[in-house]
Amino acid sequence: MPILKKYPFYFRATVILFGLILCSYALANLRDILIPFSFAVFLAILLNPLVDRLMRWRVPKVMAIVLALVIAIVVIAGIWYFLATQVMHFSDQLPLLKKKSAELMTKLQSWLVQKVHVPMEKQNQLIGEAQAGIKPLAGRLLGTMLGTLTTVSLLPVYTFLLLYYKTLLVNFIYEIFAEENAKEVGAVLGRIKVAIQSYMYGLLMEGLIVATLNTVALLILGVPYAVLLGVLGAILNVLPFIGGIIAVILPVVVATITKNGYHTQLGIVVAYIIIQFIDNHFLIPYIVSSKVKINALISIIAVLLGGAVWGISGMFLSIPFIGALKIIFDRIPEMKPWGKLLGDEVPVSHLGQQTIRAVGRSLRPPWPQGGSSKRKKAAAGKTVQKE
Repeated sequence: MPILKKYPFYFRATVILFGLILCSYALANLRDILIPFSFAVFLAILLNPLVDRLMRWRVPKVMAIVLALVIAIVVIAGIWYFLATQVMHFSDQLPLLKKKSAELMTKLQSWLVQKVHVPMEKQNQLIGEAQAGIKPLAGRLLGTMLGTLTTVSLLPVYTFLLLYYKTLLVNFIYEIFAEENAKEVGAVLGRIKVAIQSYMYGLLMEGLIVATLNTVALLILGVPYAVLLGVLGAILNVLPFIGGIIAVILPVVVATITKNGYHTQLGIVVAYIIIQFIDNHFLIPYIVSSKVKINALISIIAVLLGGAVWGISGMFLSIPFIGALKIIFDRIPEMKPWGKLLGDEVPVSHLGQQTIRAVGRSLRPPWPQGGSSKRKKAAAGKTVQKE
């Protein structure tokens, strides 16, 4: 019996809850340090094969790491430049969008007065309260942008040092465990590295395909800023369920402001449903890594908790973090129930039903249930003769 099960359930539950609260408090208060470090860990794992290949080509270690970082920075900067140019083009049309939005708002207010009988004064009061609530949100958004700048500035430094001291860090992980557990530690580290690399590479491929499909659909429907909305939809698609909903809302809002009628909005919803079907049933199973599978319930909870603790960065980091935890839990006997809870394998029956069936089989009579009465009497006769 595991050592933990020697203690009462209420004691174990209290310790687990206290540990989770303490861990969440530490993560929330150290976010400025841990967020760039976490991104650097994933980036270092992604760049590690490139660094190893360059070193096999007899490139010095420091130069290999610098070249890998330069390639990564060029790719990331290219993506940011593309998005920035699209946003600048979108901002040029803001006066027209504001005018169209004001017209739609006036029509909506008139409809509410005539059909729903909501007074104009009440509507203006609600709009004022909504605008007052947006100001703190804008402040938090500005803080998030400043935090992003901090992350970007620290990311290459952390990544360089992690790649440079990779051997030291791996040896430390081996040495803190007993020597007889070295094989298990190596297996866990290897599976985590492969899972994260497969997940991130697959995610990039999936993002390119989804961005292309989104953009083509919006261009066919004649939605303005189709490229920007298509790429944003692919980026938001990383967030399970929540990102998909936001990705649909954005082009619907733009189409409502820039076009008359509702045919375009309906076309957007239908097109995005088809793209989501293709993504969920073909792209994710065959392109995104299948090394670690997290069930839908845990994915939603993880994304929401990551957003509550680390904001948008936490939402993006939550899924690979939970995947790494599942790999660790599956290798520790006491934590295997938690690993099963995170996974997407659904048992056919619960343990209570299995126990009831086992007890029922043990209480069955020695003769077959469907046997004839003669067979039962013969068995009973043999028992009497023996006595």
